[in-house]
Amino acid sequence: MTKKPLTSRLLVRVLLGIILGVACGLVFPEPLARVFLTFNGLFSAFLGFIIPLLIVGLVTPAIGDLGRGAGRWLGVTAGIAYASTVLSGLLAFVVARGSYPWLLGGERDLDALANPEESTLTGFFALEMEPVFGVMTALLLAFCLGVGITLIPGDTLHKSMGDLRQIIMRIVELVIIPLLPLYIFGMFMGLTMNGQILVIVSAFSKVVLLALVLSAVLLAVQYVVAGLYVGRNPVILLKNMLPAYATALGTSSSAATIPVTLRCTEVNGVRPSVAGFVVPLSATIHLSGSTLKIVLFSAAIMTVTGRPIDDLAYVGFVLMLGVTMVAAPGVPGGAIMAAVGVLQGMLGFDETAVALMIATYIAIDSFGTATNVTGDGAIAVVMNKLVGGRTVTAAGGATSEEPQLSDAPLSR
Repeated sequence: MTKKPLTSRLLVRVLLGIILGVACGLVFPEPLARVFLTFNGLFSAFLGFIIPLLIVGLVTPAIGDLGRGAGRWLGVTAGIAYASTVLSGLLAFVVARGSYPWLLGGERDLDALANPEESTLTGFFALEMEPVFGVMTALLLAFCLGVGITLIPGDTLHKSMGDLRQIIMRIVELVIIPLLPLYIFGMFMGLTMNGQILVIVSAFSKVVLLALVLSAVLLAVQYVVAGLYVGRNPVILLKNMLPAYATALGTSSSAATIPVTLRCTEVNGVRPSVAGFVVPLSATIHLSGSTLKIVLFSAAIMTVTGRPIDDLAYVGFVLMLGVTMVAAPGVPGGAIMAAVGVLQGMLGFDETAVALMIATYIAIDSFGTATNVTGDGAIAVVMNKLVGGRTVTAAGGATSEEPQLSDAPLSR
């Protein structure tokens, strides 16, 4: 429950950083501006150093956790959640490819944004902070270690990775998150002084509206599919999940919304034994709304800056993003922090592009979280039928015995 005030404060500070960055960019003298740009360079270098360690420290134990304690139903739930997350990313990519040429057609050729090192406004000095290994190496290492943890009987490595996760989380909570608003401030100040801010605001306001519309479409698709599979009215199923959507909209936290999500899924006829297993797990691994936003914003940045988009490479990015999102709930401030490494390693994002991704993502973070949580209800309905037995209706008419999940006890 501590994530609620943390996330809320972060949103306020990031928005304040954006506003003050634009305002100060209009009046700051160049020497003063270079002080903040020097900080941005140091912060960006440290972020590049810590991202591979963040991937290993968060993704490895997260994958390891998925292999324990829930039998084959865990694999089925994880498979459905991953498929939903990937399909939402592919949907966003198809829409982006079809709409951005005309939607963002007048917002191109920001050369300084595409190549920030060529800007005349820079910091006083820079320090090299070479990472221990590259982002792709970190992703492969995390995947291999995570899967390996699920295959060996001992738990020494699993516990060690858990300790590493706590260390990384402390660095994120005590260093990265508190300094992030100042970093965003410096980035938007620089964009304003370089004369790029109007184009950025114009382009991303369109993308934000598209993200909100596409989130509604995504939920409609999820519940139509779930409704057809279980033979229920998808409109009623989705309507019953609105309290969870509203709660997530206010908390920006899937974990904090779990009690409400559980209640809503039970109203939809999901047995408590199924809901108690699927909802907490999906809150960790099902981030279809977050993936949708990341794909839309990343494609927008590449379109605006004139970077070529390789369709096959982008599909690979979406597939890898679905795996990386497993670690997202452990990172305060949203899934974007866990996705930074993939954005840098597979799409070649520089510090300016990453800063824009973080700022725009956090600005509407609660809508992505609400989409994630509401989609969890669709997965719960599907799993309720997969495990067998009658579905208890919301009216309480059915009173059949509720079978428990097989293969392993449900311990939460």
